[in-house]
Amino acid sequence: MATASTSSGARPARGRRPPRVSGDDRERAILATAERLLEDRALHEISIDDLARGAGISRPTFYFYFPSKEAVLLTLLDRMVEEARTGRGDALDRFAEDPPHWLRQGITAIYETFRSHRAVTLAAADARATSAEVRELWARVMEQFVQETTAAIEAERTRRAAPDGVPARDLSVALNLMNERVLLATFAGHTPAVDEANVIDALVAVWLGAIYRTTDPSDG
Repeated sequence: MATASTSSGARPARGRRPPRVSGDDRERAILATAERLLEDRALHEISIDDLARGAGISRPTFYFYFPSKEAVLLTLLDRMVEEARTGRGDALDRFAEDPPHWLRQGITAIYETFRSHRAVTLAAADARATSAEVRELWARVMEQFVQETTAAIEAERTRRAAPDGVPARDLSVALNLMNERVLLATFAGHTPAVDEANVIDALVAVWLGAIYRTTDPSDG
């Protein structure tokens, strides 16, 4: 009976194999490890072995996904910017409906995204000094912000809601660079810096004043 039971039943279990990790899961693990480590260390203090070990993979496997740790940072930065854009939505396109409201929504989306990825934000700012790739990516990001803001300012001037003055692109460059510098100083805890509780109010007030010469623009 015992023999028949053994031969007809399932084979004894040898222990369940761990689930296979997909390529996407490994990439996400590397990115998550990098962001976690950047909270306590600068990029130059983090090794490939640190990233591989934290992701539960070998060093050779790491190189299958990323050529360098700088490439990991670039991917994190790219995803962070895309998250900010998604959060901002069509705020710039809807300026004319309610300038203070939509301007605040756009700035808040950028602030909240960069704050939630504060370590990546600060690491990218530091890496610009040594990495041409990081500089080029950030320059492209800022240029896109500048072009979009320029179009919004020009549209408001066309409908006579905002007065003419400084060329729209120059004003856009100044405002976007101000956002960058103010947020970086606030996140890094530099002195002087705008208190984090007040940073959105301060930025919105400056933007409205610069574009409309008032912090309470009428509906045109």
